[in-house]
Amino acid sequence: MKLKVTASLSLMMAFSFSGHLIAATRSEPIEPIKPVQSINLGMVELGKKLYFDPRLSKSGFISCNSCHNLSMGGTDNLTSSIGHNWQQGPINAPTVLNSSMNVAQFWDGRAADLQAQAGGPIANPGEMASSHTLAVDVLQSIPEYVMEFEQVFDSDKITIDEVTQTIAEFEKTLVTPNSRFDKWLLGDNNAISEQELAGYNLFKNSGCTACHNGAAVGGSSFQKMGLVAPYQTSNTAEGLSAVTGKDADRMKFKVPTLRNVALTYPYFHDGAAGTLSEAVEIMGQIQLGKTFSDTENTQIVAFLKTLTGEQPSFPLPILPPSNENTPKPIPFN
Repeated sequence: MKLKVTASLSLMMAFSFSGHLIAATRSEPIEPIKPVQSINLGMVELGKKLYFDPRLSKSGFISCNSCHNLSMGGTDNLTSSIGHNWQQGPINAPTVLNSSMNVAQFWDGRAADLQAQAGGPIANPGEMASSHTLAVDVLQSIPEYVMEFEQVFDSDKITIDEVTQTIAEFEKTLVTPNSRFDKWLLGDNNAISEQELAGYNLFKNSGCTACHNGAAVGGSSFQKMGLVAPYQTSNTAEGLSAVTGKDADRMKFKVPTLRNVALTYPYFHDGAAGTLSEAVEIMGQIQLGKTFSDTENTQIVAFLKTLTGEQPSFPLPILPPSNENTPKPIPFN
């Protein structure tokens, strides 16, 4: 019987502080993160297992969590990720946290949504280096997985579409509400310090919120990297032009979310900025034509640190064991 367990977590736009509900009171370019609206719990639990299961990779070693580590802000804190056979990835891994709010997935937007994104790394020879067929064969060989897919999808034949759908459903739950800045937005005047508030006002009045706005503080548009002055990088990523074929879209990348940005270093598509202070300095110069003073830089960094929200927390899923029919991993070629 198909399992239809849907959790509607829609709540009024309010959060609990010291046992009291405080409604949104401030009108700002940045909005508080809302709780997850609606999820299928059966898919979420299955997708959680698949997110952590390294058997979706050829090596049996790399999982979604390898590059988007939920203990490290949903990324890996590397300039670029390590793929199959120690291959260096071409671009910095963006955080998976709050990724459901993105206008598209990947820096160049080549995946329309989380489900489309989830299938990419599995079959990418530089990442998980498997194939969709092999990944499905692995799961189909494990009776516990077959049973769980049948409960969720009412079929004992696993498909890659179902695999990516469940991973995407789990990723929708990875939102990080209740940051200190959210609490300030919702009326708690003591949630941030004077220095942090000064940093936010400077961030806003300097024009940063033209791109970094909304609940995700980014993720909703593509912008040219080096709007005022050229951005110097050895990274070969073209940005949106790789998808559209338009030269005008060269060096246009999806604006990254600034939620949890204190956790998601290094910064930019090439991972070239190792610290928030360095990132603020570079962005001021190449995007705004502005050189922030040391004091201003410190204030903006202080504000950015208030965007760290509640991190996803749950027991690690226990994965069903392989058996004699499960295709064996090939880690060293």
